[in-house]
Amino acid sequence: MKAFRHVSAIAPLLMSLAALAIVLGYLALSGPVRQPDEGAAAHLFQLLIVGQLPFVAYFAFRWMPKAPARGLGVLGLQVLAASVAILPVALFQL
Repeated sequence: MKAFRHVSAIAPLLMSLAALAIVLGYLALSGPVRQPDEGAAAHLFQLLIVGQLPFVAYFAFRWMPKAPARGLGVLGLQVLAASVAILPVALFQL
């Protein structure tokens, strides 16, 4: 798929994967215990999730007019990846 050759398609997926790895690493090391103060892991997670927005917006503006079906597929994967990264945070109320 041509759309996956662009950084704006791949970067959000990799950022979601990194955010998920941070959450899973945090859970593995300290368990599902809520900390009184947000640590570095929470800040990195937030930056990775919010940092995806410019990439997703650029991708949408660039690819939706050219190839709407492919663009929607990639946008769907990006949203799914972000949702999977956010799920443990919401599930364990971290």
